[in-house]
Amino acid sequence: MIRQAYELKNEKIREAFEVLKKNDPKRLERRLNLSWSNWGFGMESLADTAERLQKAGIGFIELHGNHYGPDLGYRKEETLDILGAHGIKVAGICGMFSADNDLSSNRAFQRQAAVDYLKREIEFAASVGGSYILVVPGAVGRPTPYDAMELARSAETLRLVADLFVSHGVKAAIEPIRSAETSYVHTIADAEAYIQSVDHPGVQHINADVYHMQSEESHIGEALLAAGDRLLNLHMADSNRCALGDGSLDLDTVIMALYLLGFNRDGRYVTPEPLGPGGDPYPAMYGKPDKALLDRMVLQTAAYFREREDVLLGR
Repeated sequence: MIRQAYELKNEKIREAFEVLKKNDPKRLERRLNLSWSNWGFGMESLADTAERLQKAGIGFIELHGNHYGPDLGYRKEETLDILGAHGIKVAGICGMFSADNDLSSNRAFQRQAAVDYLKREIEFAASVGGSYILVVPGAVGRPTPYDAMELARSAETLRLVADLFVSHGVKAAIEPIRSAETSYVHTIADAEAYIQSVDHPGVQHINADVYHMQSEESHIGEALLAAGDRLLNLHMADSNRCALGDGSLDLDTVIMALYLLGFNRDGRYVTPEPLGPGGDPYPAMYGKPDKALLDRMVLQTAAYFREREDVLLGR
C-alpha cells in the first residue's frame, strides 16, 4: 500500500532518529525537561499545584504571568519558598496577552499596558530564576485584524522593552497561535518573520504549541525541526487539547524531532498546557479548580509522555 504524505514525513524523522540513536547514543542519555504551565489550573493555590507536580515527577513550572498591575501577582519570596519545598524550579513565565494589553492594539493605552506588564514580568522572571517569557504578538481571543499595520505596531512596541530582556538575562519566546484565536503570527515561519521585524537580540526565540500547530502547520515534526535552535519551549496537549493519551496526537514523532534538535539540554522545556477545546482559553485562568480532574490530567500526561519517551529510547 502506498503510504500517505504525512506518513512519509514521519518515516523520514524516525529514520533520522534511529541513525542518531545508533551513531551518537550519548546525545540521548539525558531526558527531555518536563515542565507544566499552571495558568489553566484556575484559582488553585500555588502550593496545591506544586504538590501535584511533585507527585507527577515534574521538576519545572511555567508560572502564570499574573502581574497585571503593580499590586497583583506572585511574590518572589513566597513563590520560591513554595516551589523549593517541592523541589520545583521556575522554567519561565507564560505571558498573557488579551485586548487589555495587546502589543498590536490601535489604542495607545493598551500598548502602554503591554509595555508595563512586560516590565513587571521580566523583573519577576529574573528574580525567581525563570529563563524566558512567552510573548504573543497579538491579543488571544481576537481573531479579527485591527488593520494592516498591527504587526508593525506590535514589533515597535515590543522593541521598547527588548533591552530589558537582555539586561535581566530573560529570553523572549514568541508563540504562534492558531488563526481561530489570534489575527496573525500563526506558524513557525510567521514567528521567524516577526522576530526579524523586531530585530533585537533580546527577541530571538520561539515558543511552539502542538495544539496550534495541528491547525496551522503542514507537519508538526517538520515545523519543529525548521524552528531549530530558536525553539525554547514546547507547549503540549493532545489533539483535543486534553491530557496526553486522550487524543490522536502523534507524540512519538514530536519526541523524536525534539531529540534530533538536541532539545534535551538546559534551558529547553516540554511544557504541557492542556486546556480543553474552545475559541478563547483565557477564562480558564479564573476557573474553580477540580482537584480530581487536575490530578488525573497531570499524572496521566507525565506518565504517558515518559512512557513514549522510554519506548523510543529503548529503556
